[in-house]
Amino acid sequence: KNGIEPLVHLPGVGKNLQDHLQIRSMYKLADGADTLNSRAGSIWGKLKIGLEYIFKRSGPLSMAPSQMGMFAKSTGYKTPNMQWHVQPLSLDSWEKPLHEFDGLTAAVCNLRPSSRGTVILNGPDIRTPPKIDPNYLSTDEDRKVAVEGLQMTRDIMMKSKAFSKFEPVEYMPGGNVPDYADSDALVKAAGEIGTSIFHPVGTCKIGARIQDEGVVDHRLRVHGISQLYVADASIMPTITSGNTNSPSIMIGEKAAAMLLQQKE
Repeated sequence: KNGIEPLVHLPGVGKNLQDHLQIRSMYKLADGADTLNSRAGSIWGKLKIGLEYIFKRSGPLSMAPSQMGMFAKSTGYKTPNMQWHVQPLSLDSWEKPLHEFDGLTAAVCNLRPSSRGTVILNGPDIRTPPKIDPNYLSTDEDRKVAVEGLQMTRDIMMKSKAFSKFEPVEYMPGGNVPDYADSDALVKAAGEIGTSIFHPVGTCKIGARIQDEGVVDHRLRVHGISQLYVADASIMPTITSGNTNSPSIMIGEKAAAMLLQQKE
């Protein structure tokens, strides 16, 4: 198809793509709420943040963007299948500047998505980016969890006593999007404000070469090719129910141990 003759037939390569889609609800807060929008909204604010870190090793530069996290269960699940990352800032997208108002972002993601995407070649030239299709929200279950996650975020932000003093106003998806009564509208909103949380896995999964469309065996050796290994999150058959960084480190450590063992 791309003018490249394969060394071995492995139809599972590039299939089984999974990711955690973060659905980024944003809220305007009352003036005076201490958020990064106001702290970093001017050159003097940025300078103050920098000096605080240089002399005290404290402040916004000393911590991760997400200041709070939460796990919860949606309907029908026995263990938590949703995760929130809450940040004292708001912006339309990562390449855009912070909003001029004080804002908060509460992003919820489905930890066990059933949607599956693909990564395929886009031609024979290695400099040509591949075609990546995450296929988010393509199953009924994923759409159902997205609606529940958005609704739970709204209930916490708009109805809880803890946030009432900040007088939150929903900026995205916006108060014009109805609640449960119109789940189709919430699904549409989830697709519009959802972005990757940078946890892509699964496109070179462990498994049997034929039956499971596996790409590597239990020792991370690529089926049919000698001395070729894969040691990253792509070997996961199913995405982890949480962040992928630590599991990926574990995969690398395990691969290194197996290679050293093999050398002995």
